[in-house]
Amino acid sequence: MSSHTAPETETTTPETLAERVRRQVMGNAPSRRDFLRQASFATVAAGAVGALAACGESGAQKGAVATNRSAASDSDHSGGSMAAHPATPTAIPSANAAAPYGGLTLAQARARADAMDAMHEKGVKAFPAKTKAMGNQPLAPRMDGSVKVFELTARPISWETEPGKFVNAWAYNEQVPGPQIRVTEGDRVRVIVKNELPESTAIHFHGVVLPIAQDGVPFITQPPVKPGESFTYEFTAKNPGSHMYHSHINAAKQVGTGLLGAFIIEPRRPRRIEKVDVDYVMVLNDGVHGYTLNGKGFPATEPIKAKLGQKVRVRFMNEGMMIHPMHLHGMPMTVIDKDGWAQPAPWKCDTLNIAPGERWDVIIDCDNPGVWAFHCHILPHAEAEHGMFGMVTALIVEK
Repeated sequence: MSSHTAPETETTTPETLAERVRRQVMGNAPSRRDFLRQASFATVAAGAVGALAACGESGAQKGAVATNRSAASDSDHSGGSMAAHPATPTAIPSANAAAPYGGLTLAQARARADAMDAMHEKGVKAFPAKTKAMGNQPLAPRMDGSVKVFELTARPISWETEPGKFVNAWAYNEQVPGPQIRVTEGDRVRVIVKNELPESTAIHFHGVVLPIAQDGVPFITQPPVKPGESFTYEFTAKNPGSHMYHSHINAAKQVGTGLLGAFIIEPRRPRRIEKVDVDYVMVLNDGVHGYTLNGKGFPATEPIKAKLGQKVRVRFMNEGMMIHPMHLHGMPMTVIDKDGWAQPAPWKCDTLNIAPGERWDVIIDCDNPGVWAFHCHILPHAEAEHGMFGMVTALIVEK
């Protein structure tokens, strides 16, 4: 059984990004702890005002207020894709929210802005932050005659999503997402999965056209792969495109904790539009590890790098349970494929909604130099008062 160990991420922040950030450095600002302490005092003050106002409410009014507050909660931080939008911030110590600076003095407003800006700046300067390992690393096959053989071991691991933030994960070959598998149209493929999990598992090849016995759905197409057992899938790669592989038993848990990966079938005769300089896979997820791109949350996400004039292909793959409209600053994306199938005609956008299970392929003509933000535009998936997080990366176009 071969194993695959992911290399460490790069430790060097792109100079273009670092220099731009340094030019924006402010003077001494309150620490994050001081900022949160000030916010908590303000929240208490606002709560006291609200309590006094509530004294005059009728029972029906109180019930309505309680219902509205409950609806405004966002316990899963989905930003409206699976729950209500976050409640309006109340940390303003004034009953007159329409007053200049929210009722604060100018000095207070500036101090508050400085504290928040310092946290935002810290995250940007850390990007791309170093973590222990990267997922989505290419897995080279071993050859058994003319058959390409890929070996995957599913087991629990500890995975670092952000600097110092380790989570419990279930992973293929000790990486999240699992190894990136690439084959060519017409190849004979064999995938051997070994189960070292505390429960049964299986692999479904999402989007791949194959015989029913290889579809990976326990009790429909195969028995479950129990702990300590192995199972072999074998098929001919027929339909080129961007596909995925993932567990199909207790999937909300198993896929959400990391049992997923990219399965790409390259065409024998690529279309002219498919000829690019950079081919990048971006796996989206939103399970118990938080909002992640290729298993990492900002600032530990990986930037996409290209030279001015180059073409970049991005293969979006949503392995999560929420929609994620991905937005690129500075340049349009030309959409060429959905779920591995060519679009009737390429079309342009700057924000592309990726629903669960979908794969979208886009081409970016890198004709605008700079460090361009690239993020999910459900904003609670990407940015908060303390700065950017989660589904944020950048396209760096270098001259």
